Amino acid sequence: MSSRSALFSRHRLGELALPNRVVMAPMTRARAADGGLATPSMAGYYAQRASAGLIVSEGVQPSLVGQSNPGTPGLHTRAQVASWRQVTEAVHANGGRIFAQIMHGGRVSHPDTTGSWPVGPSAVPAVGDVFTPNGPRPAPVPRALETAEVPEHAASYAEAARGAVEAGFDGVELHGANGYLISQFLSSNANLRTDRYGGSVAGRVRFAVEAAEATVDAVGAARTGIRLSPGSTTWGVADEDVPRLYGTLLAELARLDLAYVHLVATSEEEVLLGLRESWPGTLIMNPVPPGGPKRTDRADADRWLGLGADLISFGRAFIANPDLVERLRAGLPLSPEDARDFYQGGDAGYLTYSAYRYLD
Repeated sequence: MSSRSALFSRHRLGELALPNRVVMAPMTRARAADGGLATPSMAGYYAQRASAGLIVSEGVQPSLVGQSNPGTPGLHTRAQVASWRQVTEAVHANGGRIFAQIMHGGRVSHPDTTGSWPVGPSAVPAVGDVFTPNGPRPAPVPRALETAEVPEHAASYAEAARGAVEAGFDGVELHGANGYLISQFLSSNANLRTDRYGGSVAGRVRFAVEAAEATVDAVGAARTGIRLSPGSTTWGVADEDVPRLYGTLLAELARLDLAYVHLVATSEEEVLLGLRESWPGTLIMNPVPPGGPKRTDRADADRWLGLGADLISFGRAFIANPDLVERLRAGLPLSPEDARDFYQGGDAGYLTYSAYRYLD
């Protein structure tokens, strides 16, 4: 099968039969109601994009201290779990499949947002300003987690996963990318610990593995994926010896038989291809990293399918093109997204993008 036809071929993902290999990547849209509740508008937004082989939701915090940005939804209260049912039911009614991305912000947070002091592997602040209800603020120095506290934060992913499945999600993706808590533990400059969760490569991957193990125990391997960004410097993280670090991590995750690994192209192609070789299961590839100079297009998708990826995730292209799958299939032009609408709230730039209009 050629890579050009592969994008629209079926793929088995755990217990799901995906009708195509197009994945809607997780994207923060900051449209949740007070209390971290999902809304009817969110249900409409995801339902509009249900033709994707798989939707991965925006990052959902597993605890209040794990919330990174204002306006984001949670999965740690009964009300939050109940609020997500309208979203999953709308997606399923439109024939779609949806995983919840579970995202613990760690040090990328602020007391103005959560009412709690951020935590991290070490007392090292993120680089840059973080978003708060009062505008951008310098990232605070996080409180370093005590060794005895670390397992409860790993377990928070599993607890949120239970809530996600109860809410009707088909599975969950652990957010291990882009400088958030799992990524912080992996990082050689954000994680300065000398206990079992730091120091060596084996120590730095331990938190990610324990979070994945707990989630698999909670909802099953077929419902558990993880997103990683090897070599990313987002929020100031740094990884020494990316091939060794992520090769070790993937070897540990392989024994768990996860549904997938979702890689962001934040490292050299040679490194990414090496990681593809070391991962025996389904690989989702995101060819363009966040904030990259362009959005993922059909050529990127075909190329990475030819290089061994199983599924391709599209981010920004899905914002302005709810019918992205059909546009890619038919070679139709893509509408441009307006970055001013990404996080402003409301339905403008959220529910107002339409499917392609054919001229009579």
